[in-house]
Amino acid sequence: MEHSLRPGGDPHATRHLSGERVRATVADLRSRIAARFPDHRLTEVADDLLTMVEQVDQQTQDTHRRIARTTVVARVLAALALVVAATLMVLALQRVLSDSLDQTATWIPLIDSTIDTVVFIGIAVLFLWAFPERRERKGLLALLHELRSLAHVLDMHQLTKEPGRLRPDYAPTARSLPSDLDAGQMQDYLSYCSELLSLIAKTAALCAERSSDGTVLDTVSDVETLTSEISTKVYQKVALLRGLGRD
Repeated sequence: MEHSLRPGGDPHATRHLSGERVRATVADLRSRIAARFPDHRLTEVADDLLTMVEQVDQQTQDTHRRIARTTVVARVLAALALVVAATLMVLALQRVLSDSLDQTATWIPLIDSTIDTVVFIGIAVLFLWAFPERRERKGLLALLHELRSLAHVLDMHQLTKEPGRLRPDYAPTARSLPSDLDAGQMQDYLSYCSELLSLIAKTAALCAERSSDGTVLDTVSDVETLTSEISTKVYQKVALLRGLGRD
């Protein structure tokens, strides 16, 4: 993926992941998989990932605009709630200072009710302050869950590609699955799996481009860890295939 800047380009362009470039890379990989393995379902995984990239890119843009508007409204309402709370406290204090000591029975209930109201307003302010982040989190977590599921689907695809079946001394049993790939084809298949896993992680990272929510960032990290662990298993199989090629 080309990241060099043209003269006069944005100096910050290479500091952010581009949804358009991720989509183009997935589309290119999908074409290569379809050309080499037209009869395998790995192309369907690439199709699903291409759809996910489009959804993530569109939703993060829409969410960013929507959250910006929601944040302004929530902050204004929170400020108004604080003004109301402060006004109530001032009015209650004025009432207490204006009453004589023998009217304690009158202003003590007033103070209690004022404190209850201020506490309620404080809870409302906290809710309003955190509402935009919670709204953003819900949509992004749903997308990240789908990406995590897609990574597991891809793991199922690579599980059936076992290099040991290609050993000269391999003796299949009645329950052994047939292999329709030779060593070179299996290596290509596993390499495509590794690329898809990397792009799943990149798609997850798109969710973090416009979000600072801790839960979202932790979930993105979990997806990246999962794809990395599966890629390690894939690489071990590729290494075994290369060893078979030298035998």
